[in-house]
Amino acid sequence: MKIAIGSDSKGFELKQQIKELLDRLGHEVLDQTPEANLDFFDATTKVVSVIQKEQADRGIIIDEYGAGPFMVANKHQGIICANVFDEHSAKMTIGHNNTSVIAIGAGIVGPKLAEKIVEAYLDAAYDGGRHQIRVDMLNKMC
Repeated sequence: MKIAIGSDSKGFELKQQIKELLDRLGHEVLDQTPEANLDFFDATTKVVSVIQKEQADRGIIIDEYGAGPFMVANKHQGIICANVFDEHSAKMTIGHNNTSVIAIGAGIVGPKLAEKIVEAYLDAAYDGGRHQIRVDMLNKMC
């Protein structure tokens, strides 16, 4: 799976760790923020752009709290983003919402939990069915 990833300066260290995990798991990593000096707005916009162009299957954005990237990402056409804090929310946001991007707060989630969140996010699949109505409603908003 191709994964677009990015971070601001506060999420850079965790992003580097998650990149190593993704490599170990055999995913292709598209790092949109190789430099550590971006703010969350620019980092999010770079990751979302890759998803919108269908150059990656899923996206991960990391900053200090996750809330900023969550808000920025959801302002873009065709993007459904969730701010996740545990494995269950990462799994369910794919299953029920067909989320294309997740936001993780490095200041809230520790490194080991972040790895488990990413694994749950990437292992999950969209359930479709009755959930498609909600996904269509979300996609009509932008």
